[in-house]
Amino acid sequence: MGVVFYSLTILSFLQLLTKPLFDIFRQFRHWTISLLIIASLLPQPPQVAALTPYCQLSSEAIRQKNAVRNAALKGKVKQKQAYQSLIQQHSRLLRDCRQQIWPQEQALWLRVYPCDLRPGVLETLLDQIVNNGYNNIYVEVFFNSQVLLPKSDNPTIWQSIVQEQGYNNSDLLAQVIKKGHERGLKVYAWMFTLNFGYAYSRRDDRAWVLARNGRGQSSTEVVADQVQAFIDPYNPLAKADYAKMLKAVLQRRPDGVLFDYIRYPRGIKGQTTVGEVKDLWVYGDASRQELINRGLNNKGRYLIERYLEQGYITVTNIAQADQQFPQEGSPLWVGRRPPSGEAKLLSAAKKPRLEADLWHLAVAHASNGVIGFLQAAAVIAQAQGIKVGAVFFPDANQGVGNRGFDARLQAWDKFPRSLQWHPMAYRVCQESKCIVSQVKRVTNVAQGQTVVTPAIAGRWGETYQNRPPLEAQMQAIQAAVPQINAVSHFVYSWQDPEFDRQRRECRF
Repeated sequence: MGVVFYSLTILSFLQLLTKPLFDIFRQFRHWTISLLIIASLLPQPPQVAALTPYCQLSSEAIRQKNAVRNAALKGKVKQKQAYQSLIQQHSRLLRDCRQQIWPQEQALWLRVYPCDLRPGVLETLLDQIVNNGYNNIYVEVFFNSQVLLPKSDNPTIWQSIVQEQGYNNSDLLAQVIKKGHERGLKVYAWMFTLNFGYAYSRRDDRAWVLARNGRGQSSTEVVADQVQAFIDPYNPLAKADYAKMLKAVLQRRPDGVLFDYIRYPRGIKGQTTVGEVKDLWVYGDASRQELINRGLNNKGRYLIERYLEQGYITVTNIAQADQQFPQEGSPLWVGRRPPSGEAKLLSAAKKPRLEADLWHLAVAHASNGVIGFLQAAAVIAQAQGIKVGAVFFPDANQGVGNRGFDARLQAWDKFPRSLQWHPMAYRVCQESKCIVSQVKRVTNVAQGQTVVTPAIAGRWGETYQNRPPLEAQMQAIQAAVPQINAVSHFVYSWQDPEFDRQRRECRF
């Protein structure tokens, strides 16, 4: 239609050149009216939306988008075109605004539900997120023994989140990525890591994969809920199960992947710290054997075994090692540098130093298991050109007392610098000072070598659960740590609990 119309217009204009001036004016009037009539029949571009601080859309722009989306859901072609035009316009506005307004990347942690597959629900959700100025979303894809893969294409040992009849082929993760990209959103896959979920722990063929301490307990026996189950990070079957699931998620081509629960459990009551070897989660078959193998000679391996069995070593143990392996000098294991002349000392004189060194070896071994599991997973994603981030608590790697440690043993300061660091600055205080202190602790360690994206918790415009409004926390971070240029908000359900409840509890 457009080509025909413009061809006739050019022809008419050439004919006008040969007519009297009065006829030209009369023809021009008729021509203008025709153009106005045709223009009125074409889909009208939406009005340019106004933005408020933090790149949020104005209430009028949001009202307009809701109306256009509702009309598009009725299935008329013109309304669908108008809606697509509008979300593209808002995508450009968001992109331009985030380039000018701090932070350049503003992300939201998000859980999706099977009900988001209903017509228009996912569109409404993602539109709301863009309306609030977010250009990144972190979508939870593996948690509580569930994975966000379609039932018909789930090669993993975990259950698909979408179980509803008739939706076996519905790929909710792929839909979130596609529709998020249409709106200018980067979509990250947010995944639990060492926490494989309680249902996993109940499988007879996976019970031996769980992390265990020296009291014969698995992690399910020390946590306050019945959804957590931490695995032995040295276990080869655990590594294989996780790698298969991760590769299936990456086939959907998210913009990045965030690994969460990169740690051991923090137990209840007296099990929030570790102070002796039997507190450590190093008694799974694979972890225990790997720890013994860290011995560099027979004396070293012998004493490591006695230490794990008893929780300490005795003077007799040291003497027995000397008697069984007289040709060896001092007991050796990875990282140990015995003092000069130690081999000639009496067993009683050796004991304090050897026992202290064994404790540090066991703690380092436990921590390295966590780091190694993260590194192996990160390599899989990075090989496909997908960004990787590590999520952690800034205070989960701290010492307690003279020789104790936080039970989580989350040595994030040893995480690869090639990853993005996402510290969860969730500390509760009436002001933002304690939150800023957590962020500064991480940036001081990172020293500009690593992208740091703090995760803060709360709501816009109000104090929530004793946390300052999000904008107050962000302003404090920007003022105190100006090198930060990306922030994430935990969590969508806090910002719109009613819509989250409707999506979570609906019935198909």
